[in-house]
Amino acid sequence: MNKFSNIKELFSALKKEENLLSEMFKKRKSVKNFQYDYALDLVENNDNRIKYLLDREVIRQNGNNLEIDDLFLQFFEQVLDANEEINVSYINENLEKITQNIQYFLNETNENRKYEYLRKIKTTLRNIGNITLRNVVDLKRNVNNTFKNEPNYKNKKAKLINLDKKRKDIAKLIEQTEKLLSEREVTFFTTATDEELNRIIVQLKMQLGKCSHNLIEIERQIIDFLNQIQYQSTVIEKLRKIKYLKDQYILETSTDIKTVLLDNNSVIFEPNPQYPLKLSLEFLQTNEDAFASIQKIAKRVKAGVKMKQPIADKISSEYLQTQTEEEIQINLEEVKNGFMASGYALFDFVLNYNFAKDVSFDEKITIYCQLISQYESIFEITDNFQEKENIEFAVVYPK
Repeated sequence: MNKFSNIKELFSALKKEENLLSEMFKKRKSVKNFQYDYALDLVENNDNRIKYLLDREVIRQNGNNLEIDDLFLQFFEQVLDANEEINVSYINENLEKITQNIQYFLNETNENRKYEYLRKIKTTLRNIGNITLRNVVDLKRNVNNTFKNEPNYKNKKAKLINLDKKRKDIAKLIEQTEKLLSEREVTFFTTATDEELNRIIVQLKMQLGKCSHNLIEIERQIIDFLNQIQYQSTVIEKLRKIKYLKDQYILETSTDIKTVLLDNNSVIFEPNPQYPLKLSLEFLQTNEDAFASIQKIAKRVKAGVKMKQPIADKISSEYLQTQTEEEIQINLEEVKNGFMASGYALFDFVLNYNFAKDVSFDEKITIYCQLISQYESIFEITDNFQEKENIEFAVVYPK
């Protein structure tokens, strides 16, 4: 048997065979076994990939069937919170581990070794809270699944009784943990002043309190389920006796069934009355869920009445008349060509230029700036500056 040399190799193997392991995990409770041939299809018909997992005990082979090894299966179920097994021994082991490490901590004089014991105690306290909470969740799930899915009445009753014993064991361990935190190890919790330890203890007490409340609800549920099973078994037993007497054709002579039926005015076989609730128009118009329900109903109900679409009025002829708006644009290219042929300074040329429309002084300044910006390469911008109407500008000539 080979082992993984390091955690990187383990993660690489799990990543590479994620399709195979995912399918095997989904079908771990299937009645039909996971066939070797089907596994080959998931690994591209590479037999060595399956042998690699078999050699490292990630999966096990039984004849022509494959299954995930118990160690990896338990790990996957716990991480994914899909475990149905309730194991209270983990809590008891952790309680013993805390007691031992507290004793080691109090006896130790070296600060580094004391811190190591303290770290183990904090880790164990966290484990107790998480394991207890997970066991309570698994217990509640198992109680519901047993009552709903177990077809055999005797097994259903026996399983519920065993689950109730598990509930009592968890309740005892919670009581022992609370006693450990409050009474037995007072010396340790007063001397080991650690902020993280205090937070862990507060979190653990909250988890234990939550578990205790859930255990009370689980107990009530188990009692209710057992009562229902008892009632159902009594009814079934009576039905069996009635069927036996009916099969022997002595039901009417051996019992008073006719009298009982005549005196019974039950209406259990009649349909339940329905009282329609009218919703307000405001609710139907504003609520999104109501609108979605209306759409679903509208798809199922096809009304024979066709709504006649109203015809719009004719468009007025005034709106159809075309209107033309003219706007005179200044051609900068034409202004540039005139400037290049003139030999004047650019600013004076723009001021005296004959534009196709009236142009203000501010607009001429803008045209002056635009010409320099676009045709800087063919202009000679001198270091001389002039001023006109409080505007200072550079003297520009054509090259």
